[in-house]
Amino acid sequence: MKRIIAGVVVVIALSTMFIGCLGGGDDTQVLYIYHAGSLSVPFNELETLFEEKYPNVDVRRESGGSVATVRKVTDQGKEPDIVAVADYFLIPDMMYDEWADWTVRFAKNRMIIAYTDQSLYKDEINATNWYEIFQRDGIKYGFSNPNDDPCGYRSQIVTLLAEDYYQNDTIFDNLIEAHSAITANGYNITVPETANLNIDTSKIMVRSAEVDLMSALEAGEIDYLYIYQSVASQHEGVDFLELPEAIDLSSTDYKDDYAKVSITLASGDVQVGTPIVYGITIPVTVKNSEMAIAFMELLLTQEGQDVMESLGQPPIVPPLTDNLSGMPSELQDLVVEQT
Repeated sequence: MKRIIAGVVVVIALSTMFIGCLGGGDDTQVLYIYHAGSLSVPFNELETLFEEKYPNVDVRRESGGSVATVRKVTDQGKEPDIVAVADYFLIPDMMYDEWADWTVRFAKNRMIIAYTDQSLYKDEINATNWYEIFQRDGIKYGFSNPNDDPCGYRSQIVTLLAEDYYQNDTIFDNLIEAHSAITANGYNITVPETANLNIDTSKIMVRSAEVDLMSALEAGEIDYLYIYQSVASQHEGVDFLELPEAIDLSSTDYKDDYAKVSITLASGDVQVGTPIVYGITIPVTVKNSEMAIAFMELLLTQEGQDVMESLGQPPIVPPLTDNLSGMPSELQDLVVEQT
């Protein structure tokens, strides 16, 4: 009897495999999206909306620092269906020619200083003294790794821009150079290899992505954090200090001032101060182009733009692209070409 039962089990298993090969089994599609950590909350909302529209699609997302995210494609051979980053320049600079042909600029942000009720001197800090507060004994602040994440190199750019704005040429020295191997020469910042950052961990906390530091802020392990306004506003119990537009990388009115500062990363890549603009593309190695296009349609139309706006990341309306003719035809009417 045991042999008969075993035989039946084998027949059923083989039949199931055969039916699956004919397409009679699970027809769920997978859509892989790699994105900046600061897009985690809005893309989670978009994932829910998308899967309601397409119940046979399973959206699978990986978040991280934008530079590290792009390197998953260019260095590790990963083949996501969509890549979205916190600095749109990363797509043309790192992916063009081999991995991508176009970029859509779809959202904005600004740099702020986040803190909580546990932060020392929270009742004193303001837009004129934050860099002085940071220097006080017992204060610990954080920023993400500039080699991995645009928020990290933007934190350095903000700090150096602050020297001109506040007419104080010791700000970068006191906040960054005194506690790490990151240096500034004039308007250029140099970041060594991650293993050689030599972070003074009694004063500064560094993690690969900016969102990795939010839990440390909420737990009181650090007092202040350089981060995007959208990320701070998405966390209950987190407050933030708005910085002057002249240094917060939010305004095209100051783009020439931002551009005075550049930062050379360990890879040799040079990033110049620019207004914060998010970019997205469908790589040429896309596996599920139909659903990738459908997700882009959701993001770039009113429903997706409302999600971005409600979560503190103002959409760019209309979205802008650098290569309209290279985009899927289904998306071309949703964007405007601007090189």
